[in-house]
Amino acid sequence: MSLCLCGNVVTPAKRAETLREEIQRHEELYYVQAAPEMSDAAFDALMHELKAIETAHPELLTPDSPTQRVGGRPTEGFAQVEHVQPMLSLDNAYDEEELRAFDERVRKGLATDRSPAYVAELKIDGLSIALTYEGRCLVRGATRGDGVRGEDVTPNVRTVRALPLALKGGPAGRVEIRGEVYLSKKAFEKLNREQEGAGEALYANPRNTAAGTMRNLDPTVVAKRGLMAWTYQLVPPDGERHSEMLKRLSKWGMPVEPHWKRCDGIDEVIAFCEEWRDKRNDLSFETDGVVIKLDDLALRDRLGYTSKFPRWATAFKFPAQQATTLLKRIEVNIGRTGAATPFAMLEPTFVAGSTISMATLHNPDDVARKDIREGDTVIIEKAGDVIPRVVGPVMEKRPADSKPWVMWTTCPVCGSDLHKPEDEAVWRCDNSSCPAKLRRGLEHFAGRGAMNIEGMGESLIGQLADKELIKSIADIYALTAETLEGLERMGKKSAAKVVKEIEKSKGNDVWRLIYGLGIRHVGERGAQVLADHFGSIEAIEAASREELEQVREIGPVLADSVRTWLDEPRNQALVQQFRDAGVKTVGERKVAPAGPQPLAGKSFVITGTLASMSREDAQAKLEVLGGKVTGSVSKKTTAVIVGSEPGASKTEKASALGIKTLDEAGLLDLLNS
Repeated sequence: MSLCLCGNVVTPAKRAETLREEIQRHEELYYVQAAPEMSDAAFDALMHELKAIETAHPELLTPDSPTQRVGGRPTEGFAQVEHVQPMLSLDNAYDEEELRAFDERVRKGLATDRSPAYVAELKIDGLSIALTYEGRCLVRGATRGDGVRGEDVTPNVRTVRALPLALKGGPAGRVEIRGEVYLSKKAFEKLNREQEGAGEALYANPRNTAAGTMRNLDPTVVAKRGLMAWTYQLVPPDGERHSEMLKRLSKWGMPVEPHWKRCDGIDEVIAFCEEWRDKRNDLSFETDGVVIKLDDLALRDRLGYTSKFPRWATAFKFPAQQATTLLKRIEVNIGRTGAATPFAMLEPTFVAGSTISMATLHNPDDVARKDIREGDTVIIEKAGDVIPRVVGPVMEKRPADSKPWVMWTTCPVCGSDLHKPEDEAVWRCDNSSCPAKLRRGLEHFAGRGAMNIEGMGESLIGQLADKELIKSIADIYALTAETLEGLERMGKKSAAKVVKEIEKSKGNDVWRLIYGLGIRHVGERGAQVLADHFGSIEAIEAASREELEQVREIGPVLADSVRTWLDEPRNQALVQQFRDAGVKTVGERKVAPAGPQPLAGKSFVITGTLASMSREDAQAKLEVLGGKVTGSVSKKTTAVIVGSEPGASKTEKASALGIKTLDEAGLLDLLNS
């Protein structure tokens, strides 16, 4: 294979190298500098071309290729790794007085009257991470852990597109770079929309969600969450000043939060903290303070450390953006899956830039644990400055006649009994005709993330449901302009526009319909995976639980949920309504890799640790040859590849089903045959 450009023959190796450089440049522009130069479609085309070359020429596949960011099925646990130097916590300062006290301690330790130069950096509200590069390639990512030992989360770190898989400069030897992995406000909001769309509980705040995501055992799940990162430290430090080191990290292609400032003395530090106390609300990520460090690295060595903290640094913590208000009553909302969720009706109050009159209470167990009651004066905050939530009651202001709140036992909309499954914290209304479930289902179906029917908002849907003009989501496609014209705020022109949008939505990608169906646990990504793998709703309908579970990124819970939903006769009739209405239910299956496919049709499971390659590399090599790597053993598994310290459940199931097992030597023979 060769490419001819302007009379010059370009070999696959040269083209792959050019594509990697171009993709890495655009990744940095997009994820680090927030200054993209090309559309997503154009970027995807570059990535697709590189994948095609690497598939046709496996010998060109390199560990630092952008195509290798995501790989591997869920691991069976994280290995413990020891940090080159302990990852210590920082002492905290909460006001100007404490900042000046920190500066005084520094000056005393350095035996000087003059306040030294500091570097002030925004404190990222995320998860600390240690990145090891060797030969300028990323070889390991580890969590902070207890400060001395952390967890090896390398496959997950590789999915963070802001972090380069290879440095653009720097030492060729082994180097450690530390930073913070976080979830942006936008990504957090999107994730919660997907949770709501899948009928699942919402996440509380970006920080905890980022930390939980990085510890997820499945890198494919981590990849779709959209984690980001900032880096701020080289270990051991290099050069004379911290400010110079930050600039050097940026030159190497590492993401460095750009608002840091070298401050000449504590007065400038205090001014920086005051400036960002309010400006932080305009950032795309959460910050809970400012980290202040001595700029001069030699002076740091003179000050040294206490048993817990470096003496040359402190963290100024912004005051929590909270307020107190009256909780007037606790009500229950019914979602489209029937989930009954308590929420607080509040005396309106201003917090973190907006007026709050309602706040989440998560679930009845959380209400009971915090002992939140109607009539309480409560503390509220925006969790991660995004979702208003009730922190807890102000006990000294509780009324004398206050009584504990008890979860409602009947649906507030249809009057049906609510029940709570033993293995869940959520109560549910199981009445399939509940108007609240229909409304939420219609809003979800017509929403931007699903069928994207412009003009079908909450107000119009409410009228359609109240007047019983729609009794199922498929009835949307039976609406006429004449029907809509008679509704409030719906003139002839508006009605015609909505009908046009409804008609347009019939040609949407199949994954949008799958997501719009509202199958529990099926978010946007799950719908896309199902559509890519099966190509049509008809093929999904024909798939068994086992076949669904074998699909990459589709686990047992999601597979069971899809199969259960499809087995319900009313749902089968609903899908038929869509077909009869002309809604697109057949798309295209994901294109299989080009080139020789000696392992096509064969399925493998990898368990344990391999010595000659990572499990992710093993999966990539098997998939290049047409094989499929899944996370669970079934009677359709061709072979189980067993490394050191394998999972007992997988080897036992393989033995019980009589499935062949291969050691690492057998795997290498398979790959080279």
